[in-house]
This record gives sequence, structure tokens and C-alpha cells, in this order.
Amino acid sequence: MRSHRSWWPALLAGGSLMLSSSQLLAQASSLDEDVLRARVEELEQKLKRLEERLEQQAQPAQDSARAAESPPASEPFAREQALQERVEELDQQVKVLGRKQELQQEEQTGAKKTTPTVTAGENGLTVRSGDGQNQFRLRAVLQADGRFFASDSGNDTFLLRRVRPIFEGTVGGIYDFRFTPDFAGGQTVIQDAYVHARFLPYAQLRVGKFKAPVGLERLQSASDIRFVERGYPTSIVPNRDLGVQLGGELFDRALEYQVGYFNGVADGGSSNNLTREQDNNTDKDWAARVFAQPFRNSIGPLQGLGLGIAGTFSDFTGRSGTSFQDTNLSSYSSIGQQVFFSYRTGATNGTYAAGNRLRLSPQAYYYWNSLGVIAEYARVAQDVQRNLSATTSRTATLDHDAWQVAVTYVLTGEDNSFPGIKPRRPFQIGKPGWGAFEIGARYTQLELDDDTFASGASSFADPTTAAQSAKTWGAVLNWYLNSNVRFVLDYEHTKFEGGGGGTVAAPQDRIDEDLVFGRVQVAF
Repeated sequence: MRSHRSWWPALLAGGSLMLSSSQLLAQASSLDEDVLRARVEELEQKLKRLEERLEQQAQPAQDSARAAESPPASEPFAREQALQERVEELDQQVKVLGRKQELQQEEQTGAKKTTPTVTAGENGLTVRSGDGQNQFRLRAVLQADGRFFASDSGNDTFLLRRVRPIFEGTVGGIYDFRFTPDFAGGQTVIQDAYVHARFLPYAQLRVGKFKAPVGLERLQSASDIRFVERGYPTSIVPNRDLGVQLGGELFDRALEYQVGYFNGVADGGSSNNLTREQDNNTDKDWAARVFAQPFRNSIGPLQGLGLGIAGTFSDFTGRSGTSFQDTNLSSYSSIGQQVFFSYRTGATNGTYAAGNRLRLSPQAYYYWNSLGVIAEYARVAQDVQRNLSATTSRTATLDHDAWQVAVTYVLTGEDNSFPGIKPRRPFQIGKPGWGAFEIGARYTQLELDDDTFASGASSFADPTTAAQSAKTWGAVLNWYLNSNVRFVLDYEHTKFEGGGGGTVAAPQDRIDEDLVFGRVQVAF
């Protein structure tokens, strides 16, 4: 009886251990692997202490058995063996549960790769595939303008300058696309429609309709230009055209290049101005641009310096007619979008493009902290012809020049940059922060070749209706309420030479243009 009494504590401890094991199994489904292993280690410690107690209790029984020449007391050791086996069984179950957890995590990871995500923010609405290789993004640009003339050079008006939903995305992680219609001006125009393949950083192919790689300010997004209207160099370089372009980036984006082959458009024009967007010129237009940011990857005041040159060349010809669709020659407009220069037109005696056209455009910008400077020059050399009679014609190569320098400064301390400004403290009613404020000044000029007006009545343009030059200075205030909303107040003063009446021998100057622009812009 004594030896049986010595076993009951061990049996009680063993029962407790079994009960803990049962509870462990019941909770296994809700515990992670680390918790289960910690419980097993706790059980092993209890088992170790139990073994020590069993050894102490079994020793007197073994001594009595030997004295009585009876079999040894083995029941406690059998219990120990059973408990040890049970612990090993629990350990195996823990491993099985851990593997199940790994499989579950793998399934969740696989689901993430196939489940699309939808995000909406300051960059628009984006739907992205789980693997990130395909995405679709919806953005938009809306600009509502007011133009108020301080002189009789134009009519005051409100207008929608740009109404552009932008559909863009990526297919297969490489092929980008963009489709941009514009509903401003009471008509629908396709501004962009292209595919861009990013094969390698230095080898990227673009096909469709897009901005020709020439003008610096033209390449700046319409939502990021600082003044309401772009400067005069944009009037000489092409806008959007149909074609193919190869480009890329080298030296960790310190150098970029583009080479394109396009239908060709008149100065400042887009292919949408052509009937059915078909080329009305027998030759095509070569365009190329190289732009370097030599200190882009360094730290210092020269980091934001960019220098480049661009140009186009083609054999660009038209015919005598009544519109630029016939002549392939453009009219030029002031900053207030008032036409101040046009070539002579006529069914039989109008001026038209008749040979080579070469454009060159050196360009640069500089950004450092809150300061921004953009400088651009453009020249077009165009062969023209005017038929004065059935047997007499006049030809010349006309060189027109335009340039601008614009300086802006962010008063609230944000960094200035070519892509735009992001306020540190957006404007919100009832909360601190007024967004970002920027001021700027600009001078821009367009000068027509003197030969354009030479030879009196035989001239290529009438000096009494077409000005020989336009010189504009302006000042602007931009208020960025947040990354998507901007208010613009812009004043522009333009002085013209010629184009205001009089006689061919003594033309008068066109009246000065004093204009106040206002703009509300929403872009995302």
C-alpha cells in the first residue's frame, strides 16, 4: 500500500499533463506555430520535473522489491514513456499545423497576385492588376479662363481653354498607352493617341499621335506651364503630329534623346488641323532632340540645370490657296490669341510653302530651391513662293525668330521644378495652411523676316494687316491650393510693329494689347 500511495502524485501530474495536452490540441487551430512550440517546451519542462519526482519515489520501492526478491516497480516508468510519446505526438501536430499555415500564406500571396487593386488620389483613378504588370488610369485637365482686354484689341470673354479626360495605362509591364480627347472650343479633337514601348531605358519606341520632340515649353504639360499661354517660340515649333519616334535615357537619366519621323505640320500646328488627319505634304518631317542634365545625379546648385537643342527638317510644300491647308503656312497669334500675322492668300496668287523647311531650337532651364528659369529660342527657315501672274513668281527663304525668358519664384518655399509645384501645406477650410504661392515675370518676342514685307504689292504678306513683330512682357501670380487645384492671375502687355493699317509704303503699328488673364485649373 505504501508504494501505491507514492504513485498517486505522479498519476495526478500525468493526468494534468494529459489534460494540458488536450487543451493544446483544442486551441491549436487558433494559435500560431511559435505559441504552440512554446507550450510544448512548457510541457517538456513539466515532464522533466515529473521524471525527477518519479525517480525519487521509485527508488524506495525498488529497494523493497530487491529485499523481498520481487519484480521491480515499472509502472511509473511506463507512465513516463507514455507521456514522452504523447509529447512527441504533439510536436508532430505542431509541425503539421505550421505547414498548413505556410500553405495558407502561399495561397494568400497567390491571391494577391491575381486580385486587382483600385486606388484613387491626387494622380487620378488607377486600376492595377495583382502582379502590377497591367494598369489603367483615368486623369483629367480642366481649365476655365477669363480674358479681359484693357484696350480695343480684343473682346472680353469667358471660355473653356482645355477640357481633357486622359485615359492611359500599361499592358504587360512594358507597353504604355495614352488617349486624350479635348472637348474645348465647341469641337472634339484627339490630342494624344499613342503606344509607347519601354524595351530598355535607352531604347523606347513611340507610335501614334503625340507632341513632336522640339519645343521646350511645348513639351511641358499644359497643366504645368506657369503662364496662361505659352511664349512665342511655341508658335514656330510643331505641336502634335502623327509618326514614329525612338528615344531613351542614358547615364542614369543625365542625357535623353528623341528621333522621330512625322507627317509634318505647319508652324505651331497639329495634325488635327488637317482634313481627316491625313498628310497633305508629299515629304515627311524629321525631328530630333538632345537634352542633357549633366549635374542631375549630384547635389548642389547645378543639379537642376538642363541644356538641349532640337530641330526639324523636311521638304515642305503647298499650293496657292485661301487657307493654310492649301498653303502649308501658318498664321501667328499674340499671347491674347489674337491673330496679328498672316501670309497673303488667294486662289491663284497666295503665298505658299515651296521647298525646304529647317527649324532649330536651343533651349535651357534652371531650377534651384524656389527659383525657376526657362529660356528658349526658335528659328524657322522656310522656302516660300508667290505666283504674281501666269508667268511670273517670286521665291525666297524666310527666316523667322522667336525667343523667351521666364523667371518664377515660389514665395512659400516649395521646390520649383519643370514638372510643377506641390504645396507642402494644402489649403483646407478650418485648418492651417494656404497652399503655395508663386510669382513670375516673362519677356517673349516674335520677329518676322524683313523679306516677308519687301517689294510692296509683291510682298509675301501685307504690312498693313500683318505685323512684322510682337514683343510681350508679362507678370503672373499662381496660387496652388493643393496638388490638383490652381488659380492663375496673369497680365500681358504686347507691342506690335506694323499691321495696324496705313499704306504698304508707310504701314501703321497695330494697337498695343493689354490683357488680364484669369484661370481656374483642376488637374489630376
